[in-house]
Amino acid sequence: MLLEKIITTIQEPSDLKKLTQTELAALVVEARTALLEKISSHGGHNGPNLGVVEMTVALHYVFDSPTDKFIFDVSHQSYIHKMLTGRSQAFTDAAHYDDVSGYTNPKESEHDLFTVGHTSTSLSLANGVAKARDLKKETSNVVAVIGDGSLSGGLAYEGLNNIVEQGTNTIVIVNDNDQSIADNFGGLYKNLRDLRNSNGQAKDNFFKALGFDYYYLENGNDLAALIALFEEVKDSQHPILLHIHTVKGKGFAYAEANREKFHAGGPFSLETGEYLAAASSEATYSSVTTDFLLEKMAADPTVVAINAGTPMLLFNQAQRLQAGKQFVDVGIAEEQAATMTAGLAKNGAKPVWAVYSTFMQRSFDQISHDLALNDLPGTILVYGASASAMNDESHLGFFDIPFLSHIPNLVYLAPTNKEEYLSMLDWSIEQTGHPVAIRVPVGPLVEIGAPDTTDYGQLYKNQISQVGAQVALIGVGNFYGLAAAVAQKLAETAAIHATIINPKFISGLDQLLLNSLKQTHQLVVTLEDGLLDGGYGQTVAGFFGNSDLKVQTYGLKKAFHDRYNPAELLAENGLTVDNIVQNILAAL
Repeated sequence: MLLEKIITTIQEPSDLKKLTQTELAALVVEARTALLEKISSHGGHNGPNLGVVEMTVALHYVFDSPTDKFIFDVSHQSYIHKMLTGRSQAFTDAAHYDDVSGYTNPKESEHDLFTVGHTSTSLSLANGVAKARDLKKETSNVVAVIGDGSLSGGLAYEGLNNIVEQGTNTIVIVNDNDQSIADNFGGLYKNLRDLRNSNGQAKDNFFKALGFDYYYLENGNDLAALIALFEEVKDSQHPILLHIHTVKGKGFAYAEANREKFHAGGPFSLETGEYLAAASSEATYSSVTTDFLLEKMAADPTVVAINAGTPMLLFNQAQRLQAGKQFVDVGIAEEQAATMTAGLAKNGAKPVWAVYSTFMQRSFDQISHDLALNDLPGTILVYGASASAMNDESHLGFFDIPFLSHIPNLVYLAPTNKEEYLSMLDWSIEQTGHPVAIRVPVGPLVEIGAPDTTDYGQLYKNQISQVGAQVALIGVGNFYGLAAAVAQKLAETAAIHATIINPKFISGLDQLLLNSLKQTHQLVVTLEDGLLDGGYGQTVAGFFGNSDLKVQTYGLKKAFHDRYNPAELLAENGLTVDNIVQNILAAL
């Protein structure tokens, strides 16, 4: 009864100010209980939110949101904030679990300033918000919350530097739980460790060196201590940095013991701490990548795998130990990963950078200027590049083809099966001509049972897998199977034997092959699991612009699609066999 009574009375943060200290402590227990019940049945970001329950209650008790501005980095730790800003039903009523996203979002509440899903941004955002406040001669507090893991991103340093330069009220809270998504790496973390071990008194202090007024709180899960600290610094007229030591996964023993496992995930058992989705023993594109790279590393000490803060994408903890110095986790710093890849390649190593497509977006300049302009043979493995991958508007991965395919010198490949993928990966690691990106397939592992003997050194040569006439279907990567299904339906319903093309290369055109289609085809159809505007299909359409050959292009509308059902999104964009066949027949 207490759970329902207290949480349902908190419709606005101002309601917290009516509570006694005893009631606030009870609210902390209730909020953590509600959080565990939701994430154990629904999934979400576990450890980050469990660790900041007390901090968030104290923030809203002391400060005055939305007059005072809260900006959460990544917003992995914003669930309790949502509970306390009129959205508690989304955490206490299973029927409403999907009412809110997993990230801050101004569409949901005036207490969320930004839609934030990528890391290291809160400090620069806060710097801009505070500058606007100063220009308008307002006096509100600007509070930026950033985790220690997020400090590894270069933008965090830029934000810190400029907050100090501005010199007015900005309160930076470093939520230090000695953990990123996985372990932290880098010189900054030695200083954070020294500060924790000395109760904030270490002689060397990175934050003081920059010019911050520095405070340290060892027990960052002590509600009373947090309230006292926030009351002390509220309305300060200069930059403050609060270094607060919290426990990631606080209150759930399994999450405290295995912080990497419980950073985020699907539903899990509160009793056993095991995720409910059974781990499959079947091979996946990720597992074959891991096996291939470990074998390569064992045979060649110059092969090195790089990742930016999501090492489980390639290796589990035991495999990281096996890879040893041939695996580098640069922290949540995609720019560093891209430019380090260029440096490694320049000096004779064979770097492979594995990155989620949605996070790769943070490194366009480095890929273009450092890697491609210098034409260096680094390999980028692009994961999650599909409408069927992450589906939150802040984590979309299907913008990669326009992003990468138009960068000079960079070769972008789209395999359709295991054999093609591993052949491309082997070629890319060993070749010395160009930077190469490979669009790792999304979906179940497809095996054809025969080795891929393609010479990928012959750039931009496409493969005709079925010779036909009238209609040519070009199925890019994940959508090669869709092209085959359309071809089958055309044969069954209209006796049309279509040509099927696997382009393999999506950063250039096989002009000889495309020109040959003009003789025996009326229509070319391109299918890509990605953005239509600026995509591969529009490049093909541009090639045929002055010819009589018609072109139909299929892909996704340019938009920040949010929390969608993949099948429904594809249907809305015309990416169904029946619709494509109907449009083909109408064009003919």
